[in-house]
Amino acid sequence: MGYLVNSTYITLDGVIGDPQDWPSTGDDGGASEKIQTDLLLASDALLMGRRTYEVFAATWPERSGDTYSDHINAMPKYVASTTLTAPTWTGTGVLAERAAERVAALKDGGARLVQYGFGSFSRALLEHGLIDEVRLWLHPFLIGSGDLLHHKGLTASFALADTSVLPSGLVVLTYRPTG
Repeated sequence: MGYLVNSTYITLDGVIGDPQDWPSTGDDGGASEKIQTDLLLASDALLMGRRTYEVFAATWPERSGDTYSDHINAMPKYVASTTLTAPTWTGTGVLAERAAERVAALKDGGARLVQYGFGSFSRALLEHGLIDEVRLWLHPFLIGSGDLLHHKGLTASFALADTSVLPSGLVVLTYRPTG
């Protein structure tokens, strides 16, 4: 059986949208880069919603020469979208219909999957019991506005599995669903 990790940046006020526009938390001596690289290298494929795909596809194909960039560009990628028909990022397939069922099939085949960000695709995966681990990267500041993690009607329970406090003040909280 495969495994799916959702890795999401979040602020103290619950904002998850547009982390590329957030202030820097400062130098952490490479600790966050190591955690992210270890997660990516342990993954067979990348899952994305359309909005995450648009940000990533505009950034990562232009990068190379380091372990993270080379791996993310080479690995299979899947984007859940009913509007995207011709992805430009090499190795990207579109999950246009029954995305949760297709992710379940990937997991049944033993795939270790990583997903960044938390939007409607993540909620669907959670509702279908497909997310095995949620890593919340708690950034020590308030943004004041933006897309929030919570969603009316979605309920789930989690148990804390691990905590990493980074020198920058960023805290990585790892949770696993209960029940």
